[in-house]
Amino acid sequence: MTSPRPWPPGGSVADQHGVVSRAQLLACGETPASIRRLIRRRELSVVHPGIYLAHTGDPTWLQRSWAAVLHAWPAALAGEAALRTHEGPGKRRDPATIEVAVARSRTVLAPPGVRITRVDRLDERAVWTVGPPRLRYDDAAIAVACRAVSDLDALRVLADVVQGRRSTAQRLADELAARGRAPRRAWLSSVLADIAAGTCSVLEHGYLDRVVRPHRLPEGDRQVRDGRGDRVVYRDVEHEDGLVVELDGRLGHDSARQRDTDMERDLDAALVGKDTVRIGWGQVFDRACSTAAKVAALHAARGWTGVPQPCGDECGIGATR
Repeated sequence: MTSPRPWPPGGSVADQHGVVSRAQLLACGETPASIRRLIRRRELSVVHPGIYLAHTGDPTWLQRSWAAVLHAWPAALAGEAALRTHEGPGKRRDPATIEVAVARSRTVLAPPGVRITRVDRLDERAVWTVGPPRLRYDDAAIAVACRAVSDLDALRVLADVVQGRRSTAQRLADELAARGRAPRRAWLSSVLADIAAGTCSVLEHGYLDRVVRPHRLPEGDRQVRDGRGDRVVYRDVEHEDGLVVELDGRLGHDSARQRDTDMERDLDAALVGKDTVRIGWGQVFDRACSTAAKVAALHAARGWTGVPQPCGDECGIGATR
């Protein structure tokens, strides 16, 4: 094993980062006896039964990934493992458990540190021309988002994808729509449709139903038309006390033009005595009670005499007044 040899499905053992299967070794002329001899000589070390590494010592994460794919072959990396290999090192943490997708018709036992996922249409969904083979990027991203612990965690997965410019909200929405059943499918579909269209209806609805109404805050007027000179803008929520709430649901990198437009809107509001606060996904779907307390304090500073109400036993908003 001092020089590369052809290893199906790759071009050489080097193409597989030094990982090789027993089947590949036999196909290239090795025998069971010679394989045992290579192991005794420490030219091969066992990663999984029938999967070997062409050196001793701990395998790298990429070598572990190759070993998982070869163990379940034909197979492709899935979930976080697929995202990690698409993005390259340093973009996200190396998943401790390596997820591998196989055809739904197969049953493959997972060795330690490997998770086997059975999927439909594996041949269509996998990228076979890269090493190690992996599910398409959008496919893996949607799968990880659907399995996230909470809606906000799911949104963070998609935000990382869009902000990293690896995909777009529209492509992710199309991928989600192509699936049959999926956890939180309706919510994610609505969010991605909003983002692709440049609107914030899901976030606006969440702000009203999670922040304002449960805590008995002033509702204000929504989508208020405001014209200054030859420009007309619509403010998401405007209150009589001069507080303006803008719901910011964008996931991707803001362009300089977008940031400039937002700052101009805020400056225009300040000129007529209005103060603007911008509220995003985390403040609505992760920290609704904390956000309500802060918005209540802003209203109180402007003369509001109402009393915000806790939305439940664990809501601490009453302690803010």
